[in-house]
Amino acid sequence: MAGDTTRAGRDGPRKWPLLVAVGIDSLGTGLYLPLSLLYFLRVTELDLGTIGVLVSVASAAALPVPLLVGRVVDRFGPRLVVAGGQALQGLGFLLYLTVSGTSSLLIAVFVMKAGTRVYWSSVFTLIADQADAEGADAKESWFARTGMLRETGAGGGALLAGLLLAVDSSRAYDGLILGSALAFLVAAVVVVLMVPSTSHVRTAQAPSPQGRSGLPALLRDRPYLVLIATCTLFSLCSNFLALSLPTYVVKGLSGPGWAPGPLLALNTLLLATCTAAVSRFVRRRCSRARAMAWAGGLWVVWCAASAAAALVPSAALVPVLVPVVVCFSLAEMTYGPASNALAAASAPIESRGTYLAAFQYSFAAASVISPSLFGLLFSRNHQLPWLAIGLLAALGTLLMLRLEHRLPHDPVPPNPTPDLQNARAGSTEGEP
Repeated sequence: MAGDTTRAGRDGPRKWPLLVAVGIDSLGTGLYLPLSLLYFLRVTELDLGTIGVLVSVASAAALPVPLLVGRVVDRFGPRLVVAGGQALQGLGFLLYLTVSGTSSLLIAVFVMKAGTRVYWSSVFTLIADQADAEGADAKESWFARTGMLRETGAGGGALLAGLLLAVDSSRAYDGLILGSALAFLVAAVVVVLMVPSTSHVRTAQAPSPQGRSGLPALLRDRPYLVLIATCTLFSLCSNFLALSLPTYVVKGLSGPGWAPGPLLALNTLLLATCTAAVSRFVRRRCSRARAMAWAGGLWVVWCAASAAAALVPSAALVPVLVPVVVCFSLAEMTYGPASNALAAASAPIESRGTYLAAFQYSFAAASVISPSLFGLLFSRNHQLPWLAIGLLAALGTLLMLRLEHRLPHDPVPPNPTPDLQNARAGSTEGEP
């Protein structure tokens, strides 16, 4: 135990490089978000429909990447794989500057999307390994802190991009793409040169007593597969605010066109500033599975309140939607750190890369399903999306409660461990 504490103390001051890398990476994402398909409309003669299809094809071609990445992470460790994903994203954005037609667009988007899949399929393993160096209960703190930095970086980048796009010039568009590329490349350099290796964390832990290893073991691990399926339901809830709020407020509720922006900004602000505090509060009171079930319950309340907003007079609509968005944000702040920590803790240490890479398919599947689900249901009835998502959230909550006892034992820590107290005491400067 003394050796673990000494190691945690030695690694503690070095936690900031990974946090910096996550922040820079998210800044690159934020710079590109306002551009999206708009950039290709400007630099090619392709119409929006064709561009959408090409981007979807390139994105789908990158879907098999996570499971391949998981095996590489298990064999060589996550640090260089994370850096490789960031470098690929940077290269992809540099290729964006060369796009002039169908073929160049497909290649550029595929390289960028492949880099994105590589990054997201490995970064959670790197974060979990870093957390293990501080103690078993440090995972929520790490996932909450990195989540806050992602929100801050992406929000700041999107705000900066929005200001620059007001210029409406080719130089502004190219400058934002170049800025995204440089952000990812700088993040990769930080990971390679400054993030400490986590190989000692893996070798210090005993392998699973069941001898589970690799993809075959994952496919036999029914509780973990159910966890992925359940998290897919919750990811649909998580995706729905940004996807549905603008259309629902303006078209479904006949609200003011300016309202969605501030409401989404409120959500981003809460996630960027309060996630760590909410995660700590929840972790001290219930297990990770129960925390996820509580998040599901909050999403049910959010759906019911969103549907009931149709009964609110137009003059009171925006004030009523503020607590509705806060309810969603509480669910997100409760769910995010707990789900990532549970996924990491439930994976055998020798196959953590494979397991967490597969876990990313819950987010990938939700991102594919959400737009069509909302569009189909909203076109039939403006309240149907909330009914459907509310039922899915309730189903996810029930599944999580049943699954809790089939996953590895997750006792609620009665008091913070010395390692975790040290991590919290030194985390003020790292948190935004």
